[in-house]
Amino acid sequence: MTVPDAPGRPVLRSGTWFDGSGKAGSVVRTHMLQAGFAPEDLAGKPVVGILSTWSEATPCNAGLRDLAERVARGVLAEGGIPLEAPVMSLGEPLMRPTTMLYRNLLSIEVEEVARANPFDALVLLGGCDKTVPGLLMGAASVDLPSVVVTTGPMLSGSVCGRPAGSGTDLWRVLEERRADRATDADVALVERGLSRSTGHCMTMGTASTMACLTEALGLQLPGGTAAVAVGADRSRLAAASGGLAVAMARDGGPRPSELLTREAFENALIVLAAIGGSTNAVLHLLALAGRCGVPLDLDDVDRLARDVPVLLDVAPSGSGLMADVEAAGGVPALLGRLLPLLHAGASTVSGATVGEIAAAASLHDQSVIRPLDRPVAAPGGLAVLRGSLAPGGAVIKVASASPALLQHTGPAWVFDQVEDYLAAAADPADDPPDDVVVVVRGAGPRGWPGMPEIGNLPIPVRLLERGVRDVVRVCDGRMSGTAYGTVVLHVAPESAAGGPLALVRNGDLVRLDVRGRRLDLLVDEAELEVRRRATPAAPVSTERGWTGLHRRHVLQADRGADLDFLVGASGSEVPRAPF
Repeated sequence: MTVPDAPGRPVLRSGTWFDGSGKAGSVVRTHMLQAGFAPEDLAGKPVVGILSTWSEATPCNAGLRDLAERVARGVLAEGGIPLEAPVMSLGEPLMRPTTMLYRNLLSIEVEEVARANPFDALVLLGGCDKTVPGLLMGAASVDLPSVVVTTGPMLSGSVCGRPAGSGTDLWRVLEERRADRATDADVALVERGLSRSTGHCMTMGTASTMACLTEALGLQLPGGTAAVAVGADRSRLAAASGGLAVAMARDGGPRPSELLTREAFENALIVLAAIGGSTNAVLHLLALAGRCGVPLDLDDVDRLARDVPVLLDVAPSGSGLMADVEAAGGVPALLGRLLPLLHAGASTVSGATVGEIAAAASLHDQSVIRPLDRPVAAPGGLAVLRGSLAPGGAVIKVASASPALLQHTGPAWVFDQVEDYLAAAADPADDPPDDVVVVVRGAGPRGWPGMPEIGNLPIPVRLLERGVRDVVRVCDGRMSGTAYGTVVLHVAPESAAGGPLALVRNGDLVRLDVRGRRLDLLVDEAELEVRRRATPAAPVSTERGWTGLHRRHVLQADRGADLDFLVGASGSEVPRAPF
């Protein structure tokens, strides 16, 4: 907390540590001297906490060690003190059972580390899928002036001389391998060609999506999304962010609570629709809004996305990659395209409004960042469904779905565990009809636990043999932002919370009507009541540790899958040392 000391200049929060009298002040000062700082460094210089999710277990974030050094240089150049502190790193490729189980834990760590230390402002370093939302949620809760630096997209993939995109092209070749139209050597070629440098996925997966939305929300410097991870611009942005954090510390803001307004969230949802972004972002924005006390729900998501076309030609909704977005002008140029739809007066950490950033942007390639009247895909690329099977809501990425399946009725093929479905889908003896609706449950925030990315379920091998390339899939889990297909996700309430997904039986007719925003189980209510009485309630978890805490307190997907006791900010005040 800062208290005005003189007009326009707040007292630094760190001063309550460094200027303390008695034992408390002496202990702090002597250990800062131990760290190599001079006594004059402790006399009124702002302290910037650099909270980094660097980890060798998170290959996408491996470049954050160098970026932290660049941030520190920027802090020092502006007369601040940089203090780097590691926070939990969530590596989507390696962590099990799912990084989503730990997003809220990362947010707690960010909040507590920031509150407990003498930080006047924060620079938050993240990249891989859940690191950025976890950082944002923690920063919103502690509400210290904060700026985000994302790791940036990796270099574009290349397979046999052709561009290839993270996840998306791997999923395609794996499906072809299952249909015996590709070999193990083909798969190995794609594996080697996809990840050519440090950085997050260069398709519009969750990492790229959240980087775009962080910039749209005003918490990342203009152009900070698309600059490639190994480029010089990324280093310059990191240093500039460190310098900006010092200025924000001296000025006492802007704080996340001043930037993360209803208008900022509406801008982010419009950008989400325009980039063909990951459905995971819906969860993260809902959770972040809950931390900020900003009213936001699934109806807002659907209303704001309904009239926004997909303008960014980036896989999986388009064909390009994030390096193309950087060359075309980045998120600022996209904001310029979207300006008639945006709240132009929304503030950002840069000091400029969204409208000013958009007006100053340069657009270099109209085929990558399309005009509103010549989009990559029609409006409504993201839709929210409700109905008897999803009374709390569900989401579908229309831009990546098969148009012929957006109005579809078919028999359910139901599985309580994804492992059982994978075995059945690979078994030639299992031969579902072409119009099947695959239902996999038990994958929600509580049921798995943590809501894994399993929704883009593989097509049954017998259907692949008949040339079927897509079927309707319904799940209370999530899917990777790099995935594609007609997949209904985040069904709420989940089956483990007593949602109607638990009542579906093999052969029941399920109707998907995206235009009507409906997902319905075509079974009469009397039969459903019989099933409901025969379905035991899920027991309250008695598991130990974080998993047990998560199961007992996690909210449903329509509330962002945050923990109930984390909703709402708690501020940066901390009790003084008692001596």
